[in-house]
Parts: sequence; C-alpha cells; structure tokens
Amino acid sequence: MSTQAIAVRNIARADAAIIARLQAAGVATVHEAQGRSGLLRPSLRPVWRGAAVAGSAVTVLAQPGDNWMLHVAAELCQPGDVLVVACTTDNHDGMFGELLATSFAARGVRGLVIDAGCRDVLALEAMRFPVWARAICAKGTVKATPGSVNIPVVCAGALVRPGDVVVADEDGVVVVERERAADVAEASEARLHKENLTRARLAAGELGLDIYGMRDKLREAGLVYVDSAEPLG
Repeated sequence: MSTQAIAVRNIARADAAIIARLQAAGVATVHEAQGRSGLLRPSLRPVWRGAAVAGSAVTVLAQPGDNWMLHVAAELCQPGDVLVVACTTDNHDGMFGELLATSFAARGVRGLVIDAGCRDVLALEAMRFPVWARAICAKGTVKATPGSVNIPVVCAGALVRPGDVVVADEDGVVVVERERAADVAEASEARLHKENLTRARLAAGELGLDIYGMRDKLREAGLVYVDSAEPLG
C-alpha cells in the first residue's frame, strides 16, 4: 500500500453488463467459478437483510476512526460504483452512516464495503442503501488525518484494486479482477447451468453419491458398508 496521501481521479471500470451478470450469479457462485478466490473475510456482513449489489470498486485507505477520505471519495465516485474501505489498522468505529449514505446515493453509488464499523442501520435500511461492515457501532469518527483514494488496498484479507468488480450479498463479499470479469461471468453462468441440471436430478430422487461419482472414491478411501453395527462391537 502507498504511504503517501493521494486521491486518483480516473480509474478503468468493467462493463456494466458484465457487472450485472456477476451480480445475478451471486457471491458463492462467483467465488467458486474463479477458482475459490477473491472472498473477503466472513466478518463483513450486510447491515440489513436482503441487501445485494455489484459494481466497480472505488477504494479508500482510511485511518482508524477517521472518515475524512470517504468524503474525498464521494467526489470521485461515478454511478454504479461500490466504495471499498480499508483501514490502516483494526477498527470498529462507526465510520459510515445516514448522512454519508445520502451523499453517496446522490452520486449514484450502489453500496459500501467497509472493514470497520457502520451506524444508523435503520436509516440505511429505509434508504435501501446496501452496506457490508465489520461491526455496527454508534461511536463516531473524526476528520483529522488524510489517507488515500483509488489505490490498491487489502480489505478484510483480500486485495482490491480500483476498478475491480465487487459482488456482495447475504453470502458475503467477493472481488473479481477487472481484467478477468468477462471470463468469470461466463464461468459463473456455466456453473449455474450445471447446478440447475444437478438440482433437477436431486429433486427426482438421485443421490449425490451417484451424480458425483463418489462410490468408487469412497471405497478406495476405505469406507465399508455393513448391515449391522454389531460386528464392530
């Protein structure tokens, strides 16, 4: 991460249609489709039920308990963006709430992912502004020390670069590299198609043991079926 306080005005973004396809696929599918990578820590949870979003990442590196750079980021966001906020050290303070959400919503920002605290949850739900946060905390913040906007950050254990695609829903948050977004969208849709076929077979009564060809592997691993547990006594 950069130690210089900078705010980068212009970043490349993924195509809106590709972002929509990734959102439709959902976090769990996207994570699997890109090789079980890009998942942020499960400590980030939606602050209200049913939230789901995808968009291009505008990244923020903030100081703990200081939301100054979120105000800077508001000026640099474009419609369809998702703000991703990392802190220079662990923090749970309520760095984001209703007033900032009002500002971001007016700019067309679709949601926020923050590895820190959030407050004003009922107001955010009433606004339908999606937020994934590490904690819900009423403790306010200051505006004293600059950070940076639109630099690579590590948020909840995952590297997020400006313009990468962020997908978030009830299952968590996953990041997709912008350059791979189209391929991951295609792989996600192929996975969904395969799952639909498997779902139909499971609903018809077939067993996963047979659909996934598990029986021989289980036998090789040493599993033995017996008609009664008595011989094992």
